[in-house]
Amino acid sequence: MLAGVTHLIYRYHTRRLIELERVRTRIATDLHDDIGASLSKIAILSDVAGQELSTMRDSPVAAPLAQIADTSRDCVDAMSDIVWAVNPQRDHLSDLTQRMRRFAEDLLDAKNIDFTIRSSLDDKDVPLGADLRREVYLIFKECINNLVKHSGCTEAAVVFSVGGPWLVVSITDNGKGFEPASNGNASGMGGHGLSSMQRRANALGGSLEIDSGASRGTNVTLKVPIRQGANWRRWLPTYPNGR
Repeated sequence: MLAGVTHLIYRYHTRRLIELERVRTRIATDLHDDIGASLSKIAILSDVAGQELSTMRDSPVAAPLAQIADTSRDCVDAMSDIVWAVNPQRDHLSDLTQRMRRFAEDLLDAKNIDFTIRSSLDDKDVPLGADLRREVYLIFKECINNLVKHSGCTEAAVVFSVGGPWLVVSITDNGKGFEPASNGNASGMGGHGLSSMQRRANALGGSLEIDSGASRGTNVTLKVPIRQGANWRRWLPTYPNGR
């Protein structure tokens, strides 16, 4: 009887896993194909309309059209992040670090900032939940955006590593720096972004440490527990090669 009950529980659990994966896949597909495509279309049409009006001096609609196009592109980027976060095929540490690496490379290259990215995670791939991946990525994204917009740096370094149960992400630049006690206001970084990153890190059971000072650059170290990913194993299907 015990074996029978165990088998029934296992079958129910497996069925729920499959249903959950199908729902997440459908959401990701619908967001990408429907809403994402529509937003891209709005951005393109706004650009076209703006170009048509470029020959008309002081057109009252040129500025609003440009703003619509910019807002649409921002929404497309945000939609891409959401689609990636809910996609069950991206529930691993390697997927997170690859996306962070790609974002940093694209942004730093575009701003002509010399940078290095080092990682010691090649043999440490583990399952991660969607919430954990999304929050870590948003913290990292905010850090890189702050670096590009406010630091005035010419060099930067990003390091991914694992220490025990912790994922550690370190971001360093040689910019003008700021006094952390001022919450970044003196450098124009603004306190809201920093406090938001701190809240996200704390909510994950981790920490965000900022070491900076005037004219000596900034180092931001994010530390979050990847053991949290073990709680998500019961929601994940079995992948090839043990993933």
